[in-house]
Amino acid sequence: MVGPDILHRRPVAAGAGIGLLATLITWFVAVGIVNDLTTSFPALDIQAATGLLAVVVLLVVMNWFFHKVYWGGWIALHNRRKRDLLKDADSPEASGRRLLWGMGLLGFSSLYREGFEVVLFLQSYRLRLGGAIVLEGVLLGLLFTAIVAALTFIAHRRLPYRRMLVFTGVLLGVVLLVMVGEEAQEMQLAHWLPTTNINWLAHIPAWLGVWFSVFPTVETLSAQGVAALFIVGSYWLVRLPAWRQQCQVECAAEPTSTDGQKHCTPLCVSATVCQPLKVADAIRRR
Repeated sequence: MVGPDILHRRPVAAGAGIGLLATLITWFVAVGIVNDLTTSFPALDIQAATGLLAVVVLLVVMNWFFHKVYWGGWIALHNRRKRDLLKDADSPEASGRRLLWGMGLLGFSSLYREGFEVVLFLQSYRLRLGGAIVLEGVLLGLLFTAIVAALTFIAHRRLPYRRMLVFTGVLLGVVLLVMVGEEAQEMQLAHWLPTTNINWLAHIPAWLGVWFSVFPTVETLSAQGVAALFIVGSYWLVRLPAWRQQCQVECAAEPTSTDGQKHCTPLCVSATVCQPLKVADAIRRR
């Protein structure tokens, strides 16, 4: 006797399989389009354009990650859709075919959205490094993904998902800095950006450029600096509501002073929620 959970997993798995096949088709279509463009435009311009597209895709991914639009919105949408389908399946007038199609589309959209991003993301690396190296990286990524899937769905192991998400966020930040440095250099080679050398950094080790795209030019280092500010700013912007809530709790716990008002501790600096303690008052209390 096959349980209902197994019956619901099969169309999801089938939809995910179709999504994987659609991702492969999208890859070959994208490769064909990029190859056709290389016959009409200089190769350096195509590399710079595809690299810029990859940076934009990564910025979108990081925006989803840091602002929880992906984790709190996209996944919640799929979970809500799954619950609705399962609830409809319990009603006597529900159609079994509609449930199968719904579960299949759920699996397809979950995988193909990720696959479409990866296809766009890897085009610049394919142009610069070749398809063989990209294929090796993709296979390695699929191996680790299969290990996580086996531990989660087959072995039913509870993994440290929060730590994994934190580690993923750190990796995304490092990848963004590397890609921005690479893209700035490619735009310099395509003469889209000027090249202003920094003489006192001319003797930095070559491996910094190979592995981390750190080049002794004003344009590349400035671009990476802006990217770093984006990463830090995104983190602070996400954490600000939690800090404000904590500040409000601290303010509520503070005793009322002689002037009839509550003052925050010096560490609570959110003026939009609570009234900051004056520096002179803080020194006097100490």
